Amino acid sequence: MQKATSTLGTQIHDFVRAGFTPHFGGLKDTFDSKPPWRRLRQLGTELWLDTGSIEDSQKLWTQEFSALTTNNTLLNKEVQSGIYDTLIAEAADLLAGFSGLSPQDKMLEIAFILNARHGLRLVEKFDAYVSVEEHTDLANDVDKAVAYAHRYHAICPERFIVKIPFTPAGLLATRRLSADGMPINHTLGFSARQNFLTARIGRPKFVNVFLGRLNAFTADNGLGDGSYVGEKATLASQAAVSSLRRRGLTDSLQIGASLRAAAQVRDLAGIDVMTMPPKVAAQFLQMGLEPDKIDDRKAAQYNPGLKEGMDSTRTGLDTLWDIDDDLVGCVEDLEKEDIDSFAPEELVAFFETHNCSDVLVRWSDSQVKISRAEGKIPRLENWRDLLADKAIGLDSLMNLAGLNSFAADQQEMDDRVRKVLGGSGKSL
Repeated sequence: MQKATSTLGTQIHDFVRAGFTPHFGGLKDTFDSKPPWRRLRQLGTELWLDTGSIEDSQKLWTQEFSALTTNNTLLNKEVQSGIYDTLIAEAADLLAGFSGLSPQDKMLEIAFILNARHGLRLVEKFDAYVSVEEHTDLANDVDKAVAYAHRYHAICPERFIVKIPFTPAGLLATRRLSADGMPINHTLGFSARQNFLTARIGRPKFVNVFLGRLNAFTADNGLGDGSYVGEKATLASQAAVSSLRRRGLTDSLQIGASLRAAAQVRDLAGIDVMTMPPKVAAQFLQMGLEPDKIDDRKAAQYNPGLKEGMDSTRTGLDTLWDIDDDLVGCVEDLEKEDIDSFAPEELVAFFETHNCSDVLVRWSDSQVKISRAEGKIPRLENWRDLLADKAIGLDSLMNLAGLNSFAADQQEMDDRVRKVLGGSGKSL
């Protein structure tokens, strides 16, 4: 007999949590403590590891770390290793008992199960807060993004933080979820102005600057050596978000994400949150810095390593750290509207009428295709004129590239699911 479709969420909730034995608040004293990490905590910086690997985390986790952040790329690495092949088959058997689910519906459910189960393993092992990420197919669907976020939260309300990407739909979903009191990590941010907008309108618990990718864009496209571009953007965003908090306009915290070098940990000391790959965390410890040599850098004025005479306006670099009057006015006017009634398309149109079309861009199919082919770091030659004309911002371009990159990794994970099921004689 087929199960009623209405029980799907309950059945999956119980399936994912089977055997889960958390130790909320009971593991901290079992981990070591290290002076450099203690110093960063004293400066007000929350420390996260940017990995889904239990093995890598065990080597570095100390009392000072509080969270682990996963994403489509990181979870894909775990799934490709084969550790979840049995879970995939069991999930397919569970879903086979429900009528009315399309193959894509089942794929979304299996992705949810994989993310949630892996997140619970991290919670169980480290008593960590864990950022879990939705399937990339939900990035442009407000209602589904909200529904799946509520389901993630219900799996482990004590420790799960739900990631929602910076898209028009993601911004609206984040606003609704934050109003419900859910901790949201609004991801794939690249600039102070994106986070000014998100913190004011979406009001998530966390906003991001993927700073390592900004440095890579600058170096890979011959604009300079790439140094301090992402750091400058992160500190500008930290300042903007902190100002909003002081004015009572948001509770959002700034994450410095996608760190690529140990020196960035030192150079960004004092920001709200850092999430670093294990390799960067290990290298920072190897620097051997005494705690008194680590000081608050939030007010640092870093000069990006750009070529002499480089016009940061024509290349779009200014969009990473400047918040212009047009955007401030746009956001203030938007706050007077019934934002919760907006559809994503209406939000994009609102920005267009307020001379801010380069912030929320109406991407063409051909532009999306070009970005998808480039990978996570755009090629300036394909976008130079649009950047110079302010038709797009570099921050919005990096956001598109990031979303496409995550979607590619999500597709690899989905393909792995199909392969595992095909090998066992099952199908979606």
